Amino acid sequence: MSQTLFNIKGKVALVTGSTHGLGLAMAMGLGKAGAIIIVNGNSSQEKIDLVVAEYKQVGITAFGYKFNVADEAQVIAAVKKIEVEVGVIDILVNNAGIIKRTPLVDMEVTDFKQVVDIDLVSPFIVSKHVVRGMMERKSGKIINICSMISELGRNTVGAYAAAKGGLVMLTKNMATEWARFNIQVNGIGPGYFATSQTAPLRVEGHPFNDFILNRTPAKKWGDPNDLAGAAIFLSSKASDFVNGHILYVDGGILATIGKPHNEE
Repeated sequence: MSQTLFNIKGKVALVTGSTHGLGLAMAMGLGKAGAIIIVNGNSSQEKIDLVVAEYKQVGITAFGYKFNVADEAQVIAAVKKIEVEVGVIDILVNNAGIIKRTPLVDMEVTDFKQVVDIDLVSPFIVSKHVVRGMMERKSGKIINICSMISELGRNTVGAYAAAKGGLVMLTKNMATEWARFNIQVNGIGPGYFATSQTAPLRVEGHPFNDFILNRTPAKKWGDPNDLAGAAIFLSSKASDFVNGHILYVDGGILATIGKPHNEE
């Protein structure tokens, strides 16, 4: 029974921004569970092909497509090409995103708009053109990658927080409009994870490292592989009546107000 519930073998999964970081980890998890992975990035096709080779080395069937998720014309062309060359898209993970760490009072409007375009508008664009096929088939899974900063503010990340907070409501509205077509739209909200991007911060004695370890009930940074289970669950039949939900994978940060400095 459980094998049937979580079976995604042969499903085509488009994971945007899956050439590195958490996108790569989630796509790897879906691929190891049997999904056919569509790797997306906006760097050179050569780099994407190298990453696809990494997927194939661990036995995952993968294909790579270069397109800008914030460019609707590129998205339309890519979705059509994927459907012809690989197959219809059963699972969409809107993971691609950027962050610009600048105090709001100093932030250029163009930078603010760029963050919102990529982190909020692009999930709308990609979903809009993938969901049409899902509606016709009356089947599909969409996962929007939100953030703890969808719920909490933090200095210097106002544009990112605004976009990720908006993504939560976009997720709920997608679920509301598309549920009758047997399409489930949910989100994953990652906490703080050990990636190449956070490596400079994860040094013993670094103030931010100490902050995260003290703020997280699990007392550790997340392993990117910890996201695989959440992605598989929200991509499988096991989540067929879960809709408009944000699953936070954060080691318990959002569950607690924290602890006094002198508390063990």
